[in-house]
Amino acid sequence: MKTKTLKKNKVNVITLGCSKNVVDSEILMGQLRANNIDVEHDSLTDDSPIVIINTCGFIDNAKQESIDTILRFSEAKTRGEIDKLYVAGCLSERYKPELEKEISNVDAFFGTRELPRILKTLKADYKQELIGERLLTTPHHFAYFKISEGCDRPCSFCAIPLMRGSHISVPIEQLVKEAQKLAKNGTKELMIIAQDTTFYGLDIYKERKLATLLQKLSEVDGIEWLRLHYAFPSAFPMDVIDVIKNNSKVCNYLDMPLQHISDNMLKSMRRGISKQKTIDLVNMIRDKIPEIAIRTTLIAGYPGETEKDHDEMAEWVSQTKFERLGIFTYSHEENTHAFSLKDNVSEAEKQKRANRIMEIQQEISKQLNEEKIGKKFKVLFDKKEGDYFIGRTEYDSTEVDNEVLVDAATNYVRIGDFSTIEITGAEDYDLFGVVKE
Repeated sequence: MKTKTLKKNKVNVITLGCSKNVVDSEILMGQLRANNIDVEHDSLTDDSPIVIINTCGFIDNAKQESIDTILRFSEAKTRGEIDKLYVAGCLSERYKPELEKEISNVDAFFGTRELPRILKTLKADYKQELIGERLLTTPHHFAYFKISEGCDRPCSFCAIPLMRGSHISVPIEQLVKEAQKLAKNGTKELMIIAQDTTFYGLDIYKERKLATLLQKLSEVDGIEWLRLHYAFPSAFPMDVIDVIKNNSKVCNYLDMPLQHISDNMLKSMRRGISKQKTIDLVNMIRDKIPEIAIRTTLIAGYPGETEKDHDEMAEWVSQTKFERLGIFTYSHEENTHAFSLKDNVSEAEKQKRANRIMEIQQEISKQLNEEKIGKKFKVLFDKKEGDYFIGRTEYDSTEVDNEVLVDAATNYVRIGDFSTIEITGAEDYDLFGVVKE
């Protein structure tokens, strides 16, 4: 017996994992809304009779979060609190047979490219004319902007190709139309994302077209910032750096996961680049754009990583002084090339190594932040929390990077607008400032 009154024809979409999943959920919700189906995102009220969980299957922690979420809503269904439970996304794509066997009261499992089938199950039509239409879950002034799906890279540790399939670029004309629709609804910043943005265009244009795409998107009225994520270092297209340098709408920011620096590790990871080529690439980018902020991510405890390999990484991080940096501990993933290797670094040691890198980065970040005191920056404000307005410079992406805090008691800014801020104080990962314009 139901314990509460549920709203008929209402869907709660739960999104787990990365920004690519966020976009997928937004597109799904846009299609549902266009079919006159009431929809909400990550609702805590549990008044929707239908729940769709868009899962992540990237690494162990993400998989566990997805499984725990499925089980929570499965129990809610057993108690009669929801009517239908559907599971989609990466975990469902990768482990569908196992999930069907272990969690029997899920009504259906869908893969990462089965949007039309999800809609058909919900008695909704897939509306082709809605391409580019999304129900944003982010504040309207910024949006994640997915330019391709899947990945053709052979990285040994990564299960993304198993879940997302091969690389498929979205045509430039379609992306420009999507950007125009977003801008019309108030979006000012596009976070350019894909599994590998630098591969963009090779499949449909037979050459890399990321630089051309950035230029075309910059011509969209209303878009003021373009931010580039997830660039692959091997065979990096340097014409992209020229666009970043010469186009004021393209942020001086580059998210380029490098994973490691030891030649032994890079070779085993099948990254297609050496230590020296990596160093040369970072130096070339900085020579062209000295003010650029480079974000990178690394892996600690990959199979066979020795103390020497780790020390080499630590020394490189200390010397390179990345403006932004994160690190994951290695996750041993089935059916990847690295799964055939012995996962011989203990979890405790992996975490110890990751902590060491972040301690180095913390000092670097603090030093770089202190150098900003007294300088002025264009800041886009995302939200107000407690006593502060919180925003970002062009050198910072949402959620993962530094923030600028402005005291709301003595300053006023509009959320979703840009303001000129003079930096008056600095901490390890945050800046404090006052409004100047």
